[in-house]
Parts: sequence; structure tokens; C-alpha cells
Amino acid sequence: MSQASIETQKGAVYIQSARNPGVFKGLSFPFETCHSAAYRLTHCTKKSLQGIIEKGGRVALALLEHKIIVGFAVLDFPDKNERWILSDPKIAMELKAVEVLREFRNHGIARQLLACLFSEDFVEEKIIYLTAYSWTWDLAYPGFTVLSYRDMLLSLYRPAGFLEFQTNEPNICLKPENLFMVRTGKKISREIQDEFKLLRFGLLS
Repeated sequence: MSQASIETQKGAVYIQSARNPGVFKGLSFPFETCHSAAYRLTHCTKKSLQGIIEKGGRVALALLEHKIIVGFAVLDFPDKNERWILSDPKIAMELKAVEVLREFRNHGIARQLLACLFSEDFVEEKIIYLTAYSWTWDLAYPGFTVLSYRDMLLSLYRPAGFLEFQTNEPNICLKPENLFMVRTGKKISREIQDEFKLLRFGLLS
């Protein structure tokens, strides 16, 4: 069921939550052929998005005329080899991707995808983090530098409740412009918050 619609020069784009892997049947997914040497997509197949839904993650879609996926956002659980797994493995989730095709940017689609993901009560029972690595950014898109792209990401994620935090996670530390941000749900206990702080600095095994 659509939660918002956005008018673009190419037609109406509808934002909806994808709860069932079967929702992808019959939808076109241009990201599968959207290859660029300038940046790297986190998820570029319908199969990968279906797999996230099947294991309990959440996906929001931006659909052009209900037929073509022109944007998506993904909430998923940490991979088992990452440090971000808490004592309760279902509490921490990662905002793994927010992607919009170039020709549909600057219409507020990314913000609406985030609003769709964070419109449900379950997010208040989660610590949701994101990692933003500059070597994955679309810096070939006109008008962007590393610093302006970073500022754009901050302006996108802060209204959704994310705050920037320090961490000694090696990939984040490789570049000073890299970002680590966290959204702490209202129902998260102080004990869990303290545990996640220890994870940020690799003090829990």
C-alpha cells in the first residue's frame, strides 16, 4: 500500500513498504544494469532485496507508475562477522542502503523512503546504525565534492533521528569524511545503549 506519491517529469512515483518477497514479481529493476565506475551500489538485484525481506529485514520501494523500481531503502540485521551484534541479536539493525536513480533525484524520494521505513512502531525498539564510506558515493553526479556529499547525507539522515557518533571501526577510520550514525529507539534501555557504546569501540567480544 502506497504511503506517499511524488510527481516527477517522468510520471508519478509511489512510495511503499515491501513486506512480501513476491511484491517484486513483474516489477522492473533498472539498478541491475546501472553500473558505474564512480560509485558502488550496496544492493543491485531484486534477489538480494527479496532475501532481506525473507530473513526479517525491511525494504521500502519507490515505484514509477507502480511498475518500475526507481529507488529503495533497506533495513537489515548485522552480518554475523560484524561487531554490531548485541546480546539480543534482534535489537541492532543497519540502514544498509538508500538508493535513487540519478534521473529521479532532487524530488525528495530518498526522504520519503526513510519516512516509510521509520513510520512503524518497531523502530522504537531498535538501535539502527548506518555506515557511509566515501568510496561508495556517487561523486560523479554533477555539483558534488566529498564534503558537499557528506553534508547532503547529514541533512538527509538527521531528520530521521540519526546522530553522528565516533567509532574505531577500521573501515570508518580509513577516511576522515566517512560517517557512522545511529538512531536510538525510544524504548531502548540505558543498559543496551551502554552495550552498544562498547561495541562502537570494540570493547565487547
